[in-house]
Amino acid sequence: MEDHSIKVNFCSSEKEKPKSDQLQFGRVFTDHMFIMDYSAPLGWHDARIVPYQPLSIDPSAMVFHYGQSVFEGLKAYLNPDGEAQLFRPEKNLQRINRSNDRLCIPPIDEEYALKAIKQLVAIDKDWIPEAEGTSLYIRPFIISTEAFLGVAPSHNYKFIVILSPVGAYYKEGINPVKIAVENKYVRAVAGGTGEAKTGGNYASSLKAQELVANSGYAQVLWLDGVEKKYIEEVGSMNVFFKIDGEVVTPKLNGSILEGVTRNSVIELLKYWDIPVSERRISMEDLRQAHQEGRLEEAFGSGTAAVISPIGQLTWNDTDLIINNHETGPVAKRLYDTLTGIQYGKVEDPFGWIEKVREPSKVKS
Repeated sequence: MEDHSIKVNFCSSEKEKPKSDQLQFGRVFTDHMFIMDYSAPLGWHDARIVPYQPLSIDPSAMVFHYGQSVFEGLKAYLNPDGEAQLFRPEKNLQRINRSNDRLCIPPIDEEYALKAIKQLVAIDKDWIPEAEGTSLYIRPFIISTEAFLGVAPSHNYKFIVILSPVGAYYKEGINPVKIAVENKYVRAVAGGTGEAKTGGNYASSLKAQELVANSGYAQVLWLDGVEKKYIEEVGSMNVFFKIDGEVVTPKLNGSILEGVTRNSVIELLKYWDIPVSERRISMEDLRQAHQEGRLEEAFGSGTAAVISPIGQLTWNDTDLIINNHETGPVAKRLYDTLTGIQYGKVEDPFGWIEKVREPSKVKS
């Protein structure tokens, strides 16, 4: 796009902000949002920050019928000096373009998108909660808006960013959760859209999640969609296992989403000289390691929960109790370090933090 300016239309009255101890995940939204349009002749254009409001979209917009959409998730945090900062936002923008490519959506300018996100966060900085463990969730997404009932890539899109103050994603927090291994339903297969962050992947996960939730499980452990024996993800998170002192995570295979937190965990483990590998892991391998006392820890990783320890896996009516239902030392160290870096309380040796300028410097 040639015009790199972002028009700003401030809201006439600010909404009441929720108390930090009453925050749920993704229920309340800030005063403003970012929108940019795409049309085939113009490309991406008309970038603007406007009051948060409903969208007006034609009922025949292609997103409603063919699911051509992608999204991302990242957070803004307050450091001890009261400054807003982001954690590795460039990785999310790189990934949304990989998702765009898979869904035949025109790429966005990553540098410009980061500028827009930072300006939006700066304007709504007062919405970043201050209580420990809270943050401002950032949801960029792209939807196809062409009014056409035909199976083809759309010629029109909207790129939108909304913000939501959030507390913990799982009520259990850093305490271990119970996970059911899913043998019937699958999340994705190689060659499909599993490595893209698109809504259909999450819609297809709801049935299995609903069934296990009724039995007291926090989530499901997804197996591969072909042989249904190799571990892929846990819920909407990447998954790690500590076996015989080595941390192992499923190798990216075309159906596993490459998580920003996953990448950060791997880099941290290497930095600490803790053995870590990416390889194919079967449930039978895991069962045997548990039976022999070699399965020491298990945890999921993702933007929303950061690190979520797993205390129990149920597979074929057998319960695999991990680390006596207690949070393991590696999971705890990873959680403390990642959140410490995100909140500016721990040294960032990797340059992962991106500061957000004060609102007074971006409103002019």
